[in-house]
Amino acid sequence: MIEEIQEMIEPVIKEKGYRLDEISFVMDNNIKNLQVVIDKDGVIDVEDCVTVSKLISPILDEKDPIPDFYVLDVCSKEKGCE
Repeated sequence: MIEEIQEMIEPVIKEKGYRLDEISFVMDNNIKNLQVVIDKDGVIDVEDCVTVSKLISPILDEKDPIPDFYVLDVCSKEKGCE
């Protein structure tokens, strides 16, 4: 599943100047979280995470690689996902 998600979102992320560092699927307090860690030259800020989230969310909604409810969490390599 992770590889399938990577194939879906990585081209869009790269096109906008970001690098996909890691994708993980974790449980946190019985909530499934899809964590997408991004990087770029320079500093990643909250706006970068929001931008990437808005880019990939429609792709994930359309392709629906995760049938269950989950939370999408886009974060930076530097700060990590919380």
